[in-house]
Amino acid sequence: MSIIFRYLTRQTLATMLAVSGVLLMVFMSGRFIKYLAEAAAGELSADVLFAIMGYRFPGFLELILPLGFFIGILLAYGRMYLESEMTVLFACGVSDRQVLGHTLVAGFVVMLLVGAMSLWVTPWGMKNVDRIFNEQSQATEFEMLTPGRFQSLDDGGRVTYTRSLSDDRRMLQGVFIAEYSETDEQLSLVVADEGSQFVDDETGSRFLVLENGARFQGLPGELDYSVTEFEAYGLKIAEQDARGSIDEEGLSTAALMRSDDPELRALLHWRFSLPLIVPVVTLLAVRLSRVNPRQGRFFHLLPAMMIYILYLGLLIVARDALASGRVPEWIGMAWVHVLFLALGLWLQFGPAWLRRRRLEREGGARAQA
Repeated sequence: MSIIFRYLTRQTLATMLAVSGVLLMVFMSGRFIKYLAEAAAGELSADVLFAIMGYRFPGFLELILPLGFFIGILLAYGRMYLESEMTVLFACGVSDRQVLGHTLVAGFVVMLLVGAMSLWVTPWGMKNVDRIFNEQSQATEFEMLTPGRFQSLDDGGRVTYTRSLSDDRRMLQGVFIAEYSETDEQLSLVVADEGSQFVDDETGSRFLVLENGARFQGLPGELDYSVTEFEAYGLKIAEQDARGSIDEEGLSTAALMRSDDPELRALLHWRFSLPLIVPVVTLLAVRLSRVNPRQGRFFHLLPAMMIYILYLGLLIVARDALASGRVPEWIGMAWVHVLFLALGLWLQFGPAWLRRRRLEREGGARAQA
C-alpha cells in the first residue's frame, strides 16, 4: 500500500505543480503588467516592481493552490481511469475509500501550506506592499523621473522630460518641463541643458535647479509669450503626502481577531475558509475524476470546474453578507463548506448506498414471493 500511496501522491502533486505554475504565470504576469504601466507613467519606481511582486506571491499562491490541487486530481486520476490503471488497482484489492484516504493525506499537506499562507505569510507580504506604496507616495517628482520618457506629474498639470539621469538621480541632462496653470490658463515651458537637486538645510524643502536654459510663458494660441533666459532657475519639488493607512489585507490575523469591525471579521472568516477549501474539493475531485474511456480525457473537467466556480462564488457572497451584517457571525461562511461537503459525501458514498438499498428491497421482494 505504501507503493500505491507514493504513486498516487506523486501523480497528483506533480500535476498540481504543473497546473499551479501555469496559473501563477498567468495571474502574476497580468499584475506585473499593471505595475509596469504605473512605473512607466511615473507613479511607481521601477526599482520596487520585483519587490512588490515577491511580497504579493503568497497572496496569489493561497488562491491558486486549492484550484491547482483540484485540477491535479481530476487530470491525474482521470488519466489513470482512461488507461485502466484504476481498474487494475481496484482488481488488486484497493477500494474507493483507500484511494480517497490516500488523497486526503496529500490534501492535508496542501491545506497546511495554504493555511500558513492565508493566516500569516500573505498578511505579512501585503503589509510590506503597503509600506512600499507609502514610501512611493512620499517620493518626489524628481525621484520618479525616467530618462527618455515624457511623464505626466502633479495630477496631469505638469509634463517633464529628461534626456539622461545620473545613477544617484541627482543630475539631469536635457531637461524639458511643461506646466499648465488652471487659475490664469497660462502655459509655462522650461528648457535647460542640465539640472540638479538642491535641499534647503533650514526648511528641508527640495528644489530642482536648472542651468543654462529659457522659460516661455503665455496663453496657448496667443503670440505674446514672455521669454526669460537664465543661467540658474529653481523649481520647488512638491512633496507628496503619505497615505498613512494600512490596507485591511495587510492586517495580521491576531489583529483581526481583536477587531469588532464586521468587514474585518469577514476577512478573518475568509482567511480560515481558504485552507478548508482543500479537503472539500479533494472529496469532490476524487469522485468527479471517474470517467468512461469513451467519454474522453477532458469530458469531466467542465462540470467539475462549474462546481468549483460555484463553490468559490458562494464563498465570496458569504463574505459580503457577513461584512454587511446580513448573516450572523456564528454562521459565518461555514454554511458554504457544509453544503459542498455534503455534496462531496453524497457523490462519494450516495450511489453505493442507493444501490445497496435497491438490492435490499429486491431481496426482500423475492423473499416474500
